[in-house]
Amino acid sequence: MIQKDLPISGLMLIESKEFHDDRGFFTERYNQETFLKEGFSEKFVQDNFSRSAPGVLRGLHYQFDQPQGKLVSCTRGRIFDVVVDLRHTEPTFGKYFSVELGGDKTQALWIPAGFAHGFCVLGNEPADVLYKVNCTYNPKGEYGLKWNDPKMNIRWPSQTPKLSLKDAVTSGFDDYLKSPLAKTQWWKSIADF
Repeated sequence: MIQKDLPISGLMLIESKEFHDDRGFFTERYNQETFLKEGFSEKFVQDNFSRSAPGVLRGLHYQFDQPQGKLVSCTRGRIFDVVVDLRHTEPTFGKYFSVELGGDKTQALWIPAGFAHGFCVLGNEPADVLYKVNCTYNPKGEYGLKWNDPKMNIRWPSQTPKLSLKDAVTSGFDDYLKSPLAKTQWWKSIADF
């Protein structure tokens, strides 16, 4: 396992070793003992799986009640994965990071609590996304940011994605800043989570 720190504090790209032969390859996407040896001590409580058709964009979602850290990987197809830093105590507050994840790669993106997350499917085949979370999902504690808000200036590969109704009507970043969520201190308490 190789860990690469990224430009935003707390984010980490994790690459697993691959074992190839003429049948394909094998990898351990997660091994608790290996992760502990590398200093990664998160305890995961739930695995989530989604399949998305070509052109689909999901996000940007965040949890304000029971915030989740996520270990995200793409097991089939390709995605453009995006996170936005919502930890107002960090110098990167409001900034985004993006990375391409794919089923042909053995990479996973560690996203600590305090980020909005989303992705869009690249190419002409569906994408399967598997992510481990360190806190049980609370549907009443979830909200979203508008995927194409000019304030965040995310350079998505598509400007006409397929969206859920929920994702189509989310608020922009300025509205987030005016909300009580942006002023609460729970982000500060988990900034180093």
